[in-house]
Amino acid sequence: MPRKLLKFLILFDNTSLLYFPGQFLSGRVLIELQDDTPALGLHFHVVGEGVVRVRTPRQERVYDRENYIDFRMRLLGEPGQGPSVLSPGIHSFPFKLGLPLGLPSTFLGKHGWVQYYCKTALREPNGLTHKNQQVFIVMNPIDLNLEPSILANVSDQQAFRCEVEHKFGVACVGSGPVVCKVTLDRGGYVPGESIGVSASVHNRSRVTVKSTRAALTETITYMAKGKVVQSERRELASLTRGKIRPGERDEWTNEQLYVPPLPPTNLRGCHLIKIQYDVYFIIEPKSFEKEVKLQLPIMMATYPLRSSDDDTPAYKAGTHYPSTLPIFRPWLDDKPAID
Repeated sequence: MPRKLLKFLILFDNTSLLYFPGQFLSGRVLIELQDDTPALGLHFHVVGEGVVRVRTPRQERVYDRENYIDFRMRLLGEPGQGPSVLSPGIHSFPFKLGLPLGLPSTFLGKHGWVQYYCKTALREPNGLTHKNQQVFIVMNPIDLNLEPSILANVSDQQAFRCEVEHKFGVACVGSGPVVCKVTLDRGGYVPGESIGVSASVHNRSRVTVKSTRAALTETITYMAKGKVVQSERRELASLTRGKIRPGERDEWTNEQLYVPPLPPTNLRGCHLIKIQYDVYFIIEPKSFEKEVKLQLPIMMATYPLRSSDDDTPAYKAGTHYPSTLPIFRPWLDDKPAID
């Protein structure tokens, strides 16, 4: 009767599979056998990697990779020794290792990813090798309370702002500019919060402004061999206001732009993939003129600002904070890329 491997599993002690840098990754490899089985060794490998894989317009493949974890150990057997015989039944082989500090968060994108997983292989003397692997998730949190640039704005009560004066129809003598001032309530947010957008738009030109719009965007930049090989920008949420006729003014007062579940800014620790978030304020004229964009970079974090009174998180009213890390984001396919 032939030998049969009934179970070959990697089981983590943390069943959520979510880990932070510096924590211990622990668990066991579980093997269930039907018959006596000789084994040369049980190998265990923990991998953390960042990969960029892009196909150019010329159909050339561009590839780059960097390692964050490459840890190997034997759970059974020693080099040069003969096979060990595993009896029928269940065998459990524990493992434990500390995750390095500074690991980038797990991320899966269209042209690259940051991913962590364990692999195990059971080798038999006849050359047969049984393999299995299990993914785990790493979240490297960003705490807004530890970010100097964000705290400076809060402590000085200086809101995040941008302003522009732009002339439409430069050929029109006597036509004034459109004057626009945009302010955000702060420069950093966490998923589930809303961005407070305030703006003042004074149309001193002779051209009607068709609409004004605030848009939250995500820009993902992929690097390979030290060069940018691909980038994508997507609009995640937006607010729109109507026309502004010549001589009129429109005021935005703390309009709320919702932040959906998103990975944190910049994938700290990863040198191949960069993530940037911006709020664009867009003025679209009712003519063939090019629209005007004001860009306000923001930070996307994991932990919200704490109240200065009692050291508790300063949750915004009506905020629902996601409890899971957004790894897959299929809903982005429904959002158009913007120029």
